[in-house]
Amino acid sequence: MAEPVVDRAVDPVFDKGGTENFTPLPAILPGTSMWGDFVEIVGKLPAPTERTALMVSAIYACVNLIAGAISSLPVNIYRVNGENGERGRIYNDDLHWVFNEQMSPRWMSASGWEFLCQSLLLQGDAFAPIQRRGDKPIGFTPVHPDRVTVGLWPDGSRLVYAVAPELTASDKDGFQIYDQDDMLHIAGFGFDGFRGLSPLRHALRITGASSIAMQEFSANFFANSARPDYALGTDQTLTKPQVDDLRDEIERKHQGVQNSHRPMLLHGGLKILPITMPMKDMELVALRHLQIEEIARIYGVPPFMIGHNEKTTSWGSGVEAMSIGFVRFALRQHLTKIENEINRKLFRTASRVAEFDTSELERADMKSLFESLRIAVGRAGEPQIMSANEARERLRLKRDDKGGFVGTNPGRAPTEQKEPSQ
Repeated sequence: MAEPVVDRAVDPVFDKGGTENFTPLPAILPGTSMWGDFVEIVGKLPAPTERTALMVSAIYACVNLIAGAISSLPVNIYRVNGENGERGRIYNDDLHWVFNEQMSPRWMSASGWEFLCQSLLLQGDAFAPIQRRGDKPIGFTPVHPDRVTVGLWPDGSRLVYAVAPELTASDKDGFQIYDQDDMLHIAGFGFDGFRGLSPLRHALRITGASSIAMQEFSANFFANSARPDYALGTDQTLTKPQVDDLRDEIERKHQGVQNSHRPMLLHGGLKILPITMPMKDMELVALRHLQIEEIARIYGVPPFMIGHNEKTTSWGSGVEAMSIGFVRFALRQHLTKIENEINRKLFRTASRVAEFDTSELERADMKSLFESLRIAVGRAGEPQIMSANEARERLRLKRDDKGGFVGTNPGRAPTEQKEPSQ
């Protein structure tokens, strides 16, 4: 079998201390992600990393919201009739436990989906090697995208994945190689046949970096409650030792939150001169609000869902519509990619499919749920599109022996009125 060709220089160079992974200088070319990370930062804001990006509350909130929503959704498995397309839910499939309870001995399913979504939203790709017993899949283990290198066979028909070891290795023999059929690879927007575009290197390259810089500036601005709200003035000329002594005394007795309300005793003709907040500092506050909206726009999250209610009412039908739109237009694109990858790698044929159940997120409230089920089951004399047992299943209730009928709901129609007796 021919050796695979990788899409970038991937042979790691290991030093004596562990698994430091280097890319040769000739491989850092204009237009590559490495060029943007190491060359273009000169004179500009440094590119955000996963760690620094999650220090920005808006990015953390967006990633946590999307990943948390997806990880909370149940994954159902259906058997599909190849002749008419009818589907029936499978309750005893072994993969149902993998999708909803335990991905692998180290990963419960909720944490696994959350990690995969975090990788997708920050790195642009999510990877999970598939564990098999024979040809039967029995689980999968999420791995960080930084550990994965994507390669290509010479004929260009298949991908191959090299996964770096978790523990310190003395040589590159610790790499594990997976064929594309044995790797769940959920690619984000901009997939080029190898990997998706990393939001950290593209959409968040400027917005995220400036948010980090503003957050650090704000932290330093208010550190130790030492922002200069005032200045001390005097008609006398102070020597340098006197100025140093005065500064040391102020820092010792008035710096810190615990001393912020301690009265200051002035002597030697000193006077307090108040300083108002400069316009540039007031603009900083407004700019941080703008950055929140920018980050929410990148992830397709309504700002009110991450606590930014400045231009949005926090109640009413408008919020309900935006919440449903979030499921349909923000979550659905990620769910569809996950479902496609699961179905083509784990089931192989169209006879079984897995789908995320988003009904819990899309319904507005309990009243709307019961109203929709009442219409589906049908009132007296009206046709039914759902049996009573199917409605009870949506409510996670026990099936009724007489609830499997679908037809016309027996009984008097609501428009029929009994004639009064004479």
